[in-house]
Amino acid sequence: MQEDPRRRTPRADVVLADPRLEAARTRLGHALVKRHVGEALQRCREGALAPEDVVEEVRRALPAAATSLVPVLNATGVVVHTNLGRAPLSAAAVEAVRLAAGATDVELDLATGRRGRRGHAALASLAAAVPEAEAVHVVNNGAAALALVACALAAGRADGADGADGADEVVVSRGELVEIGDGFRIPDLLESVGARLREVGTTNRVRVEDYAAAVGPRTAFVLKVHPSNFRVEGFTASVPVRDLTGLGVPVVADIGSGLPAPHPRLPDEPDASTALRAGADLVTASGDKLLGGPQCGLLLGRAALVERLRRHPFARALRVDKLTLAALEATLTGPPPPVATALARRPEDLLDRAQRLASAVADGTGLTGVEAVSTSAAVGGGGAPGVALPSAAVAVPEWLAAPLRTGPVPVVGRVSAGRLLLDLLCVDPGDDAVLLDAVCRAHRRGREA
Repeated sequence: MQEDPRRRTPRADVVLADPRLEAARTRLGHALVKRHVGEALQRCREGALAPEDVVEEVRRALPAAATSLVPVLNATGVVVHTNLGRAPLSAAAVEAVRLAAGATDVELDLATGRRGRRGHAALASLAAAVPEAEAVHVVNNGAAALALVACALAAGRADGADGADGADEVVVSRGELVEIGDGFRIPDLLESVGARLREVGTTNRVRVEDYAAAVGPRTAFVLKVHPSNFRVEGFTASVPVRDLTGLGVPVVADIGSGLPAPHPRLPDEPDASTALRAGADLVTASGDKLLGGPQCGLLLGRAALVERLRRHPFARALRVDKLTLAALEATLTGPPPPVATALARRPEDLLDRAQRLASAVADGTGLTGVEAVSTSAAVGGGGAPGVALPSAAVAVPEWLAAPLRTGPVPVVGRVSAGRLLLDLLCVDPGDDAVLLDAVCRAHRRGREA
């Protein structure tokens, strides 16, 4: 009788000790490699894998890194794609994160040997990027920045036990009580830290007189929120920051997307410099949108208010780590980040690239109907709603969407009119060959399936 090959299934410790897995154990850790060894051995016991192939199967199945996150090629045409991690970091920021991952002088003055100001270089870089700000501070995301403002300036400000005498109200337009994503809403955020909302105006129209009538002894500040993820058109009216500054209370402008200064392609997008020049006492924004940096919340404005926020007990709970500080500094002082580079790309250059890629895809796959098309891309991430960015894409059959998403290098495009558009606005030209290879591989996989 012939011996059952499953009886030759190797022991787990023997497989783990195999020299071919030594580098993987060093890179990924014992536990992760052991889990994949166990899965391969189970397949071997079931007769689906030959004993002599176990080690190579483990090597094939092991991830490139000890994380479940997978790098994706963004061919959606959405510059700041929330589902893809918003702003991709620049190479300089990635290198800064690598350097900051070990022991650093994040809170140590190497010259004196004493404790130093946490993140002083990153804060100085932010202040230099927005010189209109007297002072700056950074927390862990944009919503946290606004929550800290409400907590420090409005929440718990009541003098009486019933809250009747305290300055705990936030005056805000009804048309600016926005939902910011995943079901979270600005009014819920403010009220969760103890602030009271005083809504003024209507959904589509608000006047400065509405704000003036609402401001009183209990007003902590007036909040101006940029409705960054939608646009209201028609019979509308809003009040700019400059017209709110004479009400006798601080004006806080939440600009959302984190644009530090005006951008020529986004003329209607609010920016921190302009808001501060217009008289805003504080500006809050996100760092991982149009600024192009890591996830963080930016606070810029009057020195006394920023210091009050920085020293508030709640600020400790919102503190950013050294990796964020390093990436933020490199974003501000290094070369233009990918978001800025994408916004600067010319549509005619994108169309030239698309034409070359379309020809190469047709030659490499034999597919018919592959062509370069002009497209309209978007900023995304709650920035510049309704603004169309001229771009270009390679149009391929829609059925390639799934095999492209699940390939060795996942590619995410967008389906339109029965075709998959691989928009090049957010694809670095150096990745064109990677994109071509991914399409050819997806075509082969799809044909084999």
